[in-house]
Amino acid sequence: MSQDQPSRADGAADETPASGTSASEGPADGHPADGHPARGMPGPARTGWRAVVTTRRIVTTVAVIAAIAALVVWIRWPEGEPVRADAAMVTVQSGPGRNEPIELDTTIYVPESATAKDPAPAILLAHGFGGSKASVAADARRLAGQGYVVMTWSARGFGRSGGTISLDDPDYEVNDARALIDRLADRDDVRRDADGDPRVAAVGGSYGGALSLLLAGYDQRVDTIVPQITWNDLSTAFFPESTGAGPADGVFKRSWAGLFFGSASAGGATSVADLAALLGARPDENGEIDPSTVDPSKAEELVQCGRFAPDLCRLYLEAATSGRATPAIVERLRRSSPASVLNRINAPTLLIQGQADTLFPLSEADANARGIAANGTPVSVAWYAGGHDATASTREADRVDEMTLAWLRHYLDETGPAPSDDFSYTTAGAISVRDTRPTTRIYTLDDYRPGSDGDGYRVRLNGISPQPVANPPAGTPAGVSSLPGAGALTSRLASAGIDVPGQFAAYSGVELPRSVDVAGAPTVRLRAASPTGEAVLFLKLYDVDADGRATLPGGSVAPIRLTGLPRSVDAIGTAPLVTVSLPTIGHRFEAGHSIRLVVATADQAYAGPPAPVVYQVSVQANSLQLPQVSPVPVADATGAWLWALAGLLAAVVLGVTTAVLVVRLRRRRQEVAVDSDAAGLPLVVRGLRKAYGDGYLAVRDLSFTVEPGQVVGLLGPNGAGKTTALRMLMGLIRPTGGEILVFGHRIRPGAPVLSRIGAFVEGPGLLPHLSGLANLHRYWQATGRPAEAAHLEEALEIAGLGAAVHRQVKTYSQGMRQRLAIAQAMLGLPELLVLDEPTNGLDPPQIAEMRAVLSRYATNGRAVLVSSHLLAEVEQVCSHVVVMSKGTGVAAGTVAEIVGEGRSVLVEVSDGDRDAALAALTSMPGIALVHPNGRGLVVELAGAERSDVVRELVGAGVGVERLVARRRLEDVFLELVGEGR
Repeated sequence: MSQDQPSRADGAADETPASGTSASEGPADGHPADGHPARGMPGPARTGWRAVVTTRRIVTTVAVIAAIAALVVWIRWPEGEPVRADAAMVTVQSGPGRNEPIELDTTIYVPESATAKDPAPAILLAHGFGGSKASVAADARRLAGQGYVVMTWSARGFGRSGGTISLDDPDYEVNDARALIDRLADRDDVRRDADGDPRVAAVGGSYGGALSLLLAGYDQRVDTIVPQITWNDLSTAFFPESTGAGPADGVFKRSWAGLFFGSASAGGATSVADLAALLGARPDENGEIDPSTVDPSKAEELVQCGRFAPDLCRLYLEAATSGRATPAIVERLRRSSPASVLNRINAPTLLIQGQADTLFPLSEADANARGIAANGTPVSVAWYAGGHDATASTREADRVDEMTLAWLRHYLDETGPAPSDDFSYTTAGAISVRDTRPTTRIYTLDDYRPGSDGDGYRVRLNGISPQPVANPPAGTPAGVSSLPGAGALTSRLASAGIDVPGQFAAYSGVELPRSVDVAGAPTVRLRAASPTGEAVLFLKLYDVDADGRATLPGGSVAPIRLTGLPRSVDAIGTAPLVTVSLPTIGHRFEAGHSIRLVVATADQAYAGPPAPVVYQVSVQANSLQLPQVSPVPVADATGAWLWALAGLLAAVVLGVTTAVLVVRLRRRRQEVAVDSDAAGLPLVVRGLRKAYGDGYLAVRDLSFTVEPGQVVGLLGPNGAGKTTALRMLMGLIRPTGGEILVFGHRIRPGAPVLSRIGAFVEGPGLLPHLSGLANLHRYWQATGRPAEAAHLEEALEIAGLGAAVHRQVKTYSQGMRQRLAIAQAMLGLPELLVLDEPTNGLDPPQIAEMRAVLSRYATNGRAVLVSSHLLAEVEQVCSHVVVMSKGTGVAAGTVAEIVGEGRSVLVEVSDGDRDAALAALTSMPGIALVHPNGRGLVVELAGAERSDVVRELVGAGVGVERLVARRRLEDVFLELVGEGR
C-alpha cells in the first residue's frame, strides 16, 4: 500500500519510510495527527493541546473503569470477616479404649464474630492422604471468614503429629477426630446443641472425606458432612472387579496403591520421642535414642514402612507381591471403609465426586449415596470436572465451594434456604476460541439416577465375532489409560488412551443418529476362552468423533477376572455370558459420533497375569447399553456475570468516549460530521460497494462491525474483494457506494481519522538502505507526533530482531521484513490495527508469538482486523470473523457462532431427495436457514432439535443417510464460499 508523504522543506522527503505498513501518520493537509484542526493555533501549541485532551480522556476513562471494576470485584469476591489462627500441639486420648495419648499438630481458625456471647458453628476440616494441616489452610481460612470456627490438624503419621498411619481406622484416626470434637465442645466460642455436643460439621477430601463419613457413623454429635472424592469400600477401590465378583477376585490397582504407599512411607518421625516409639527404644539421659534398646525387627519395619502401621505395611507388601487380595487384606481395608458404617449415618450428607478420578471413581460416591439414603438421611450428590487425575478449573472449584457453603448454611447454621437436591454433573464441551481450553457444560437431574435401572440406549456394535488377544509376558508392554500422580499429563492421556496392537479387541458401533446423554455405568455382555481357564481383561468405552478421533471419558477402565473358562479357544461358544459394568461416567455422546468398545489384556495401572497367553473374546450383539438420561442444562452464572461486567464496562467506555467527543466537537468546531451511533466503535462498514470503470464489481454489498477488544478475521478466497475493501478502509481508493466509519468518522482519502489506524497492507514499505531502527524512527518523525508517544521499545520487542535491528533492511529475510513492518504498524499503539496476511514469511514459533501479540494488543479499547488465508490461525487468534465471497459478506459473527456448537448440522439425503428435503425443512418451525451443500443440506437450528429434523424428513418421504454436526471453521468456510453458495 502506498500513500503520499508529507514533504520536507529541506528536500529530504526520500528519507521518510514509505507508508506501506501503516496509515497512522498525519494526513498531508497539515492537520495534526489526531485529525482535528485548531484554526489560528501554531503547530507546537496544537500538539500540546492535543496531548492534554488525550491525557485527560485516558485518565478519566481508566479511573472510571478501575472504580467500577474494583466495586464489582469486591461484590463478587468478598474477603469475609477477619480471622485469628491459633496453632498448638495438643494431646488427645485415642486407641481402642480411647486411653492411648497422642500428640496432634492442630490449628484453629476463629472468626472475629465468634464470641462467648455469640458462639459460632464449628467445622472439622481434614486433609488428604500425604498432606498435612497446611494443605487445607487456605480453605480453613476461607470458611472461617464465613463465620465458622474451623479446626484443622495433621493426621497421625503426617506432618508433626505423632503415631503411625492406620488408614482412617476407627480406633485411631476416627477416635482422634472424636477427641477433637470433645475439645470443640469445651470452647465457649463454639455453639453447642447440648453439654459436650458442639454444633459441628466434618468436611474433607479423599482421605479426609472418608474420615468424615466414618466419623459421622461413629459419633452422632456430627451434624452434617461434606465428603469429597473419597471411597466407599477401600477393598473394592484397590481390587476392583467389574462383573460383581468381589475384591477376592479383583484386579490389583498396582500404580495407585504404590503411589499411595510411597507417599507416606518416605516420611519419618519428627521428634525423638516419636522415633523412639517407632523403634521400640528408650531415650537416654541426654534425650537421644539409646541404641542398645532398639528393637531390630521394628527398625527393619521402619525402613520398609516409614510411618505406616506395621500390620498395614505387611498387608501392602503381600498384595504388591501377589497381586491378589487375601481375606485378611479385605477385612483390614473394609475396617477403614465408610461402607461398614453407612447404616449408622444420620448426618445430612453432600457427596462431591470427581469425574477425572481413576483412584476413587464415581461408583464409590454412588455406593455411599445409596447406603446413606436407605436410612432416610438427606443426601445430595454432585459430580465435577476434576479429581485425583486432574485439577478442577476455577469455574468448577467455585461451583464446589458454592455447593459446600450452601449445604453448611442450611444444615449446620440452620439459617440458609434448603439447597437443591438435584443431582448435577459436568460434561466436556467445545474448545474455547479464547484460550484453547475445553469448555464445560453443567447438567442437572431432578433425582439421583446413576446406578439405577433406568431406560437404556442400546448400541449396535459391528464385528462382534470372536477375536484373539494376547497377554504380553510380564504384562509388558501394557496399554495406558491413566498415569496416577502425573497431573495434567494424566488428563491428556486419559482423553485419548493408548492400546497396544495385538493386545486388544475392538468393537465399533454405528454412527449415532442423535446425541445421547449418559450418567451412570454402561453395561455389556461378553464371553471369553483361555488356555489357563482364567483371564484378566480391561474394558474401555471410547467416544469417536466424525474424524476418527477417540476420547476415553474419565480415563477409566473396567477390570475383570474371569475363571472357569473353556480352555480351548474353539469352545468359546460354551463359555458363560458375563455382564460387565463399565466405568461410571457423565458424558454426552454427540450425534454423528460413534462408540468403540475395546477389550484389552494389560493396563499399566493394574497388575495382571505375568505369563504370556492368548485369549479369545467375543461380545454379545446389541448388549452394550448406555444409562441414558434427560438432563437440564444449568446456566453458567459465572459466564452471565462476566457478560454483565463486560456490558457494564462497554457502557462506561462508550459513555466516556461519547462525552469526550461531544466536548471536542463543541470546542474544536469539528467540520466533519460524526455518526454518534458509531462513535465508540473502531470500525463500521455499511453497504460497501466498489465498481471499476470497466464494469468490474469488486465489492458488491459488504457490512460488518469491529468493536473494542475484538480480533476480527476477514476471510475469503482469492478474488473475494478483501484487498479492495482494505484499500477503501485505508482511504487509498473511494467506494462507489456505502460508507466506512472509524470511531464515527467517515473514511475518505486524507481523512484526519486515519491517524487512529495502524495498517500493514500489500507488503512492507521500507527503505532498504536504512537500518530497521532508522526506518522506525523516520516513520514516526513523519507523523509529527512526540518521540515519547511512539512506544518504540514495545515495537522493537514485537519485531524480535535483536542486534539485526541495526542492519540495513536490504539484508533482511522476508520474515524479518514482515516483523519489522508489523512493529511499525503498531507504533503509537493505534486504536485500530489492520493487518493483511501478517504471518507470511514467519516460522511456526514466530506465528505462535504473533497470535499472542494480537491477543494482547486487542485490549484497552483497541481492536484488530486481520485478513488471512490461514484458517487454523484465524480460528485460534480471532474472536470474530467476517467471510466474503464474490464481493459480498456471507457471514459475520463470533467464531463460535460461525462454526456453531451443535446448532449447525449437515444433512445428507438419498439421491434425488434433496429438493424434497429443502422444501420440507424450509417451512419447518425452529429452522433459521437451509441451503444446499453437495447432495445434502446445511441446516441452521433455531429451536428445533436434530431429532426433529430427522422426523420431518422421514415424514416427507426423504431418505436420511447421515446427520452430523459442523464444527471446524475450515468446513464452514468452504461451504460458505463454495459454488453451491
